[in-house]
Amino acid sequence: MSVPAGPVRVPHILILGGTTEARRLAADLTDRLPGTRVTTSLAGRVAAPRLPAGEVRIGGFGGPDGLAHWLREHAVDALIDATHPFAGTISFNAAQAAATAHVPLLALRRPGWVPGPDDTWHPVASLTEAAEAVRGLGHRVFLTTGRMGLATFAHLTDQWFLVRSVDAPEPPFPPRMQVLLARGPFSLEDERALLRDHRIDVLVTKDSGGAATAPKLEAAREAGVPVVVVRRPPVPPGVPVAETPDQAVAWLLAL
Repeated sequence: MSVPAGPVRVPHILILGGTTEARRLAADLTDRLPGTRVTTSLAGRVAAPRLPAGEVRIGGFGGPDGLAHWLREHAVDALIDATHPFAGTISFNAAQAAATAHVPLLALRRPGWVPGPDDTWHPVASLTEAAEAVRGLGHRVFLTTGRMGLATFAHLTDQWFLVRSVDAPEPPFPPRMQVLLARGPFSLEDERALLRDHRIDVLVTKDSGGAATAPKLEAAREAGVPVVVVRRPPVPPGVPVAETPDQAVAWLLAL
């Protein structure tokens, strides 16, 4: 007598997303591994995020213990941290949660930017150091570090800031400031015009990497504008790193 087969468990992959690479990975997985459940988690900091393929959840997990509980409760087979290179807290939470729940973890990180011989870069370790560096470099600052860190520059009253952000910032922020609401990618021609029209004499950015916002660096090089670059935090120790969605897919297939 034959025994009825039980239900086949569908593999489940959780992507901690919000980046271009996370969306590409979700699309690749749904196309190339159609029998796999793909869930992308978004932090919810952007009012109208671009939604990836597959399932989507929005909001935090309640720290590493909450994430570990979610991994177990939803039978996650692999966790991929494809958050922004500067989302340091969630990356360390992911490493702790994956170890607690015994779930394989991969960090997906686009390569950082590399200065060329004609660039004038001032690398710093934090936004606090960036604010101090600005004092001696210029008076009209193009600030592209996101709306969440503007409080760090709020005490600078001698500088004028052009702040580019996806969503409108909330105080505290610099008293002399103009906000430009925009979402990349940005063209080189547009970045040239922006630096010229606003008479920018110093650029502040994070080493986010990627092509979407890189033209500002080329425009700054052409214009001789110094660039304060905030170095990205390290990936948690022991976590393997993929630089592209294709590498992440290869890691999953090798599990």
